[in-house]
Amino acid sequence: MHKKLISLLMTLAVLLTLAGTAFAAEGQSTSPDDATGFVSLAEAAPDVILEIRYYSTYNFVGERVDGYEEPCALMTKEAAEALNNAAAEAEEQGYRLKVYDAYRPQMAVDHFVRWAEDVDDTAMKAYFYPELDKSVLFDQGYIDAKSGHSRGSTIDLTLFDMDTGKEVDMGGTFDYFGELSHPDYVGDLTQEQIDNRNTLRDIMVDNGFKPLDTEWWHFTLVDEPYPDTYFTFPVTEDSLAG
Repeated sequence: MHKKLISLLMTLAVLLTLAGTAFAAEGQSTSPDDATGFVSLAEAAPDVILEIRYYSTYNFVGERVDGYEEPCALMTKEAAEALNNAAAEAEEQGYRLKVYDAYRPQMAVDHFVRWAEDVDDTAMKAYFYPELDKSVLFDQGYIDAKSGHSRGSTIDLTLFDMDTGKEVDMGGTFDYFGELSHPDYVGDLTQEQIDNRNTLRDIMVDNGFKPLDTEWWHFTLVDEPYPDTYFTFPVTEDSLAG
């Protein structure tokens, strides 16, 4: 009986190993530094406009953020497919999707934390957090040690009007720290600005994404494939090459 149990356990171990190998072979990431399950939005959703803010100096940090080695956008295959569907729906309504950020490596999140801890660095305060003292950014949840973006299925974006050739007016800018950025904020917004926020939300929700209640631009795939993995590889096309 003891020998049979050992044999059964050994067989089970082999089957689990084979299953893991097959799972990886199907294009699934297996560790935080493995980009196997990711794609480039430039290829997977070619109609999307990219303006990767953390590759530039126009962001709340005021410099290029660690881990953004190219001005490209990476996402999990599943999220990119859903985003491509959202882009098609947006186009039917006269818009294109404009992406500010997609996958964000953990090293970038760590950079945000170091920046927030340096309360004397307020170079970008007038643009992104004029109403707040920098010391409250952790307590109020604007900066955290982990980000859903690092799981690869979260996107920051807006609508681009194909008739005017401009971004639509959302009544507030991307990455503004304050109640103005809440999707349900009304305040002194115009009806057009409210409608624009609702249009973006409806398009994204229709295509499998869920909104965040503090940022009108932020959406996460409902059925994200890696809900517990925070990836570490840099934002560069070379990461996809393995």
